[in-house]
Amino acid sequence: MKLTLATSGLLDPRRLSAWSAERRRAIHAAVAKGMTSGGREVREAARAQMRSAFQVRRASFVASLQAKVFDQKPERLPALWVGSRIPWLGIHTHGGTVAGRMLIPLLPTRIGPKRFKAVIDGLMRSGNAFFVEKDGRVLLMAENLRENAAQLGRFKRAERERSGVKRLQRGQEIPIAVLVRQVDLKRRFDLAAGVQGALPKLAAAIGRELDKL
Repeated sequence: MKLTLATSGLLDPRRLSAWSAERRRAIHAAVAKGMTSGGREVREAARAQMRSAFQVRRASFVASLQAKVFDQKPERLPALWVGSRIPWLGIHTHGGTVAGRMLIPLLPTRIGPKRFKAVIDGLMRSGNAFFVEKDGRVLLMAENLRENAAQLGRFKRAERERSGVKRLQRGQEIPIAVLVRQVDLKRRFDLAAGVQGALPKLAAAIGRELDKL
């Protein structure tokens, strides 16, 4: 998504081209400096929007949202990039459908993808993973075996909470995940709103640097 600050007066491209090369370089540097300082305000506003949209458990998740100034092209005014390197975050800004065969963990709380993959790999290596169809759903199951205690800990707790029992029987089948072919995701993260709300502060930061010229 691209947001543009309205340019007028000194920053109007038609007027900017009339300045000397030295003056244009000074303006370019001032805008870049203003974007660097003001960009921090934009970043924090976007992060606040991120915190309200997600149940944040790790500070590194919010910290992944960064602001960076691109000012390497002298013939163009600098640009401020705000975004995250987390590949799946984008779909939460506009919603959409993820298609393919996917396993959704049957847990009351989130489990990280690496941890969940380790659970599945451990169950598959031991041969203790199988699918059953129940109530129109395809479930991945595993037996409550001692050799899989490390992989099954969280899933056993979830099953005890669902069934209301204090202890599961040895060899009892435990649901691990449900197999789905697509997941519909609603828009939940309004990045544009967070950025737009901080644009006046960004413009003010740029203005302060230009006033020094």
